[in-house]
Amino acid sequence: MQSRVQKWGNSLALRIPKSFATEIGLHDDTPVELSLVEGKLVVAPLSLPPFSLEALLDQITPENRHNEEDSGAVVGREVW
Repeated sequence: MQSRVQKWGNSLALRIPKSFATEIGLHDDTPVELSLVEGKLVVAPLSLPPFSLEALLDQITPENRHNEEDSGAVVGREVW
């Protein structure tokens, strides 16, 4: 199949046909990895490790915990 690269803002964009996207599991906003292999552009879905809130919270330690920041007095209707 042939396609055409088109300008999108200051970048270039390439439309991915639905049949290709379905076959490799691409959806809107899917993170992908771009690489060059022997002078060819390769686009592959990025496999992200599954995260859970519990696993992320377990990584918080007293050493990497941020201090509370005072952002000043209340302005307008910013009452917490």
